Amino acid sequence: MSLKLFLKGAALAAVAATPALSQEVTLRIQTHYATEHPSGKMAAQFADDVETMSGGEIDIEMFYSSSVVASTETFDAAINGILDCDMTSGAYQTGKNAGFQFVGDIMGGYETPWQQLSWLYYGDGMAAAQELYNAQGMQLIGWWLYGQESLSSSTPIAGMEDLEGWKFRSPPGMETEIFEELGASPIVMDFTEIFTALETGIIDGADASGLYNNVGLGLYDIVSHATYPGFHSQPSDHLACNQAVWEGLSEKHQRIIETAMQKLTLQVALSMEKRNAEAAAQLQEQGVTLHDWSAEDRAAFREAAQSAWDSWAERTPEAASLVESHKTYMRQLGLISD
Repeated sequence: MSLKLFLKGAALAAVAATPALSQEVTLRIQTHYATEHPSGKMAAQFADDVETMSGGEIDIEMFYSSSVVASTETFDAAINGILDCDMTSGAYQTGKNAGFQFVGDIMGGYETPWQQLSWLYYGDGMAAAQELYNAQGMQLIGWWLYGQESLSSSTPIAGMEDLEGWKFRSPPGMETEIFEELGASPIVMDFTEIFTALETGIIDGADASGLYNNVGLGLYDIVSHATYPGFHSQPSDHLACNQAVWEGLSEKHQRIIETAMQKLTLQVALSMEKRNAEAAAQLQEQGVTLHDWSAEDRAAFREAAQSAWDSWAERTPEAASLVESHKTYMRQLGLISD
């Protein structure tokens, strides 16, 4: 064989052995957060991280403030190909399956975001949740959550006894059942109506958001009591993608997105913990009383919450599976004993 033919053959062999260049992809993702909101800014950082780590192979087209479809319709938009991924909340999808309650807001379950996240990654939570998402043609990629929410009130809410007859704004769903069982009077109303309802005395308090966000809403210009740290609600937002789109990505691209999502999760939880602590110090200086419920009262609330979990677990097999998964993990953490 001549040297020329040998070199030509070696060159062809080298080309054949070279992996194909990764295909460039664009992912259209919608979030309900605005660009100026702290979580919106972190969603933008997530998009930048994915694009940078992929060397520009993945382009994230992020739609903020639910600009394509309503927040509650984002999941369906991803299923139907209008979007590729949903970055809102699984709790919006309880109408599809009661199981989504237990990936959106477990209510009275875990005490810290770290416990809740550890269920997802180390308590078999991802596998249990994935069955729920895959049944809808979606893939759960990860969570981001900012920690416990705080109740705001014009009257003291120092423990269980203060819930009797307490009128407060509540989101719809399982929360109303839990608080009604404890003697409170939850009133379902839109988030935008809270300020006026507090001002006019229609309600005594509100379940709105975390302490820092409640300050931004101006709630403590009207009321002077809050629970902190919170105990009743720790909502999680998700990143969920159309399953066919996700499975069409290379393993490299999937891992990049999963890694960027875990970074987003950590940064949201850490940053909101800092903001809430700063807000707590500021509010106490202003004369707002912060109520940290006793371990006994927290346990009593969790017991009431479990009754609601069990009721919801009867609605679908997926809900039952998720409730049992959470309970099993909470027993391991010592949060429940039965």
